[in-house]
Amino acid sequence: MASLNQWVAGARPRTLPNAIVPVMVGTGLAIGEGSPIWWRAVVALLVALLLQIGVNYANDYSDGIRGTDDQRVGPMRLVGSGAAAPREVLAAALGSFAAAAVLGLTLVIATRAWWILLVGAAAIAAAWFYTGGKSPYGYRALGELAVFVFFGVVPVVGTAYVQTEQLSWTALAASVPIGLLSCSMLVVNNLRDVVTDGPAGKRTLAVVLGATRTRTLYTACLTLPFLIALLLIPFTPFTALTVLAAPLAIGPIRTVLAGATGPALIGVLQATGKLQMAYGLLFAVGLAITL
Repeated sequence: MASLNQWVAGARPRTLPNAIVPVMVGTGLAIGEGSPIWWRAVVALLVALLLQIGVNYANDYSDGIRGTDDQRVGPMRLVGSGAAAPREVLAAALGSFAAAAVLGLTLVIATRAWWILLVGAAAIAAAWFYTGGKSPYGYRALGELAVFVFFGVVPVVGTAYVQTEQLSWTALAASVPIGLLSCSMLVVNNLRDVVTDGPAGKRTLAVVLGATRTRTLYTACLTLPFLIALLLIPFTPFTALTVLAAPLAIGPIRTVLAGATGPALIGVLQATGKLQMAYGLLFAVGLAITL
């Protein structure tokens, strides 16, 4: 029977910036518009966190029963390690998705924007079918695209919308760097596992591109957000604050481009999460400040 610490590890806390940062940025946009609604921001954060935890448990379950995690390099997995029964991990995943759906429904009712139901359903379906089902798209090199959409565009634009009840080009533009940073977490994760994923039949984008091009992709995912923030300066001048986070990108980029593999990339994943949080906070503050 898995311990509490193992369940927490299985939830993969280091991936939670993927959930936190988009909501911060969306709320920063709402503050800049002068219409933040804090309880809705909190609910949006809880929904995002539950979806991230749910997808982590769902991946643990699906990869575990397929045997993909039998030769795992990264953090322990509950099913792959035998710490928890597959049905228990499946229940944790479905419970997280259900809780996210219930909380999300409160935002739908508050805004009376019923189309959000379709977005929420798509997000849950994307979370499950990443590694679940008969033909998981995560095994077909589409994981990064889904992460860009559902941990970038959707939560940034959605968090801003449920507070301002308006769709704006600024929210869409702001979602792009956040989506890229979320992708960088998956890129380095898949780079770490590229040696084992291929033989296990898991054709991630890293497997398709190969290690060298995946390292270039990771570098692009970390550098382009700074360029985009600078391009937004004529419209939102204080997004220039994001340059303060640039030094945090130097170390992980150097390590990846130097050819680090396997366990050496676990530290890169941690550093990427720190960069993501720092950039997200500075970006959110920059969007919140208006002249």
